[in-house]
Amino acid sequence: MSRLPVSTAALVAVCALVGCGREATPTGPSGPTSFLVGTWRGTVTIQVDPRSPNPPPPTSGEMTWTFEVVPNTNMQSLTVTIRSTHPWLTMETTGSTALSPSNAPPTQISTHGDFTSPRGCRGTFGSVGDAQATRIEADFTGTDCPSTFSGRVVLTKG
Repeated sequence: MSRLPVSTAALVAVCALVGCGREATPTGPSGPTSFLVGTWRGTVTIQVDPRSPNPPPPTSGEMTWTFEVVPNTNMQSLTVTIRSTHPWLTMETTGSTALSPSNAPPTQISTHGDFTSPRGCRGTFGSVGDAQATRIEADFTGTDCPSTFSGRVVLTKG
């Protein structure tokens, strides 16, 4: 049996120690994720002050929702970044989404949060509806300064 030179043996020992405690680089696919994860695009249609005596007609604008799963929640709780370019409701905010009764489509979706209003106050919104594998249809209501709004959001993934 041959012996390694001392310098080679030292190098092997150092290399072995340097690798200690490091996690292996994943070689397989990551764990399961929610069907909602990613970006959904579509339209929001709202009516401002729908209960006033002479409400303005409903108007529409583009809306984007981007979902991320909240860890350790059975993929039923998500954070959502919402961007709206609706002429009256231009905003970007982060909200909370819950799925029930299941984390798989079809299921019910509920989203809520608040936002900085283009009118200088904090607005709030809520949304409840149906989530399919590639389509979300839900109501979209809220308050914005002294106004309220109600309407509908339709989003598709892909």
